[in-house]
Order: sequence, then C-alpha cells, then structure tokens
Amino acid sequence: MNFVFLMDPLETVKMEKDTSFIFMRGANRRGHKTFYLPDGGLSIKGGKICFHATEVVPRLNKTSPFIRKRDTTLMENQVHAVFVRNDPPFDERYLMSTWMLDQLPQSIPVINNPAGIRTVNEKIWASQFTTIVPPTVVSCRKSVLMEFLKSQKDIIAKPTNGFGGSSIFRIKQNDDNTNVVLETLTGQWTKEIILQKYLPAAKNGDKRILLLNGEPLGALLRVHAKGDHRNNFFAGGQPKKTTITAHDQRIIKILRPELKKLGLTFVGIDVIGEYLIEVNVTSPTCLQEMNRLNHAHLEEKVIMFVESLVPVKK
Repeated sequence: MNFVFLMDPLETVKMEKDTSFIFMRGANRRGHKTFYLPDGGLSIKGGKICFHATEVVPRLNKTSPFIRKRDTTLMENQVHAVFVRNDPPFDERYLMSTWMLDQLPQSIPVINNPAGIRTVNEKIWASQFTTIVPPTVVSCRKSVLMEFLKSQKDIIAKPTNGFGGSSIFRIKQNDDNTNVVLETLTGQWTKEIILQKYLPAAKNGDKRILLLNGEPLGALLRVHAKGDHRNNFFAGGQPKKTTITAHDQRIIKILRPELKKLGLTFVGIDVIGEYLIEVNVTSPTCLQEMNRLNHAHLEEKVIMFVESLVPVKK
C-alpha cells in the first residue's frame, strides 16, 4: 500500500522522538511504501486530488533519518491512506489542507479526519465536558478573567492555540504580574484565552494517554523539570512509566463516542489527577517514549488498524 504523510519538513524530524517517524518505520516494516507530503503538496485537478510527494525510506540514522528515493505525483486512486501529522498551531495553511483532503473519497482513510480536526480545538473542545474538566473559563473579557481568578485564587492561563508548553502561566490572586500576563496573552483583551483552576496534582506530572479508535493504546507521565511548573517535553519535562486508572477509563468512556463520531482515530488526551485538561488531535506525540518505557512497538497496532480501514479490492 501507499501511505502518505502530510507533515512538517523532513529536516525538522528528530528520529528518536518523532511519532510520525515511527509511524513511517512501522508502515515500512509491514511492506508499505511511505511518502512525505509537504505543506502545499496537494492539488485538485478535475475534482481529483493529486499528491506531489517524495517517496522516502525511514532509517535509524540521527543525522540522516530518511532515504529520499524519488519525487512523484500520486493520483488519489494510487493512495491507500493519509496521515495528517503537521505540528500545531492550526493555522490558515493547516485549514487549507483539511479543506482539500475533504475532497478525497471516503474509501481512503485520513488519520485524523479533516473535518474532525477542524472541529476540535485542542484546548477549547474539552471544556464542554464539565464533569471531567477542572473549572474553566474561555474569554478575552477582563472582567470575566479577573472574576475567575478571584473565585479560584490559583489558576493556569494559556493561549487557545499554543503547543509544547509555550506561554503557559500560573497566576495566584494578588500576583503583581497578573495584569501584564493577561494583557499579553489576550493581546490587550482582544483574543480569547483559557483559564483553568490550578490542580495540585500537577506537581506529580500530567498523564498523556494515546487513544486508537477510542481505546487506550498507551500512557506515560510527563514530569516537569526542576524550577518549572510545565510538564511538557518541549519545556523540559521527562517521561515516567504510569498506568491507566479507573478514573482515566471513565474519561475515555465519555470521550469515545464523540471522538468516533468525528473520525478522530489517533488522539492524545492529557489528564492531571482525575481531570481532563486537553484533547490533542492534530499530531499527537509521545509514542516513542511509551515504546521505550514499555519495551513495545505500539506503532504496529496503529498501522494494522489503518490497514483494516482500507477496502479490499475484489
């Protein structure tokens, strides 16, 4: 089969960390051809999608993790599955790619479904599940944000489109920096941001759980570096082995039907203590870290599942 990966430039891939890389390795090991598709690599001609891609072979070489075989144009009937793996933020370029991929026949699985990616803002979408998320406010209005801080006294403030732990602040009531932090995040009260009650359990780390078709694939704990409250790996967090608890399963059970309805096959949810914090759908990560912690090859389960979605030609 031909598997196409719409992703960031190959030069940015970190062989030992990148989930897209390990997906490509898994597909290649199972005999599939893997193609790198850059931003701007899609065209529509006569109502059909064209993929201006490069066939690559992933390999375990830190300085050169890909062998580039050939540049080619694949017509949609030559493609068996597409993985959308661009890193956030979800911007105009990302939006255009999802619109174009919408034109593919339903027989070609796209991981994740473009319409589902558009629907789920990774931070805002979770706020509707009020029984499993901490107290949360989404607003750009100063009065609303300040009232939330007054009521909760200790909060986390973050942008709606951030990733990797960037621009995440902990604010306590009467903090002298409150106004400047909120003014900066909201662009002088013009852009919505998210405030959530600070959870003391965050001191123990936050749990990333990867879901495959609504079922838990694996989990790990991200523990912050000394002197930093952020648990994200980009912010210096470290992976630790963990388990999926009964509370985690409750969260997953609530999310499962909604994720399936939106065609969100490979999803990363972030949990602190007993609460859901975020639902990551654009390019969930941490698969390689889970593999190392558990001596597993979880990517093979993902590739085998995607194979099962491809219609058998008679």
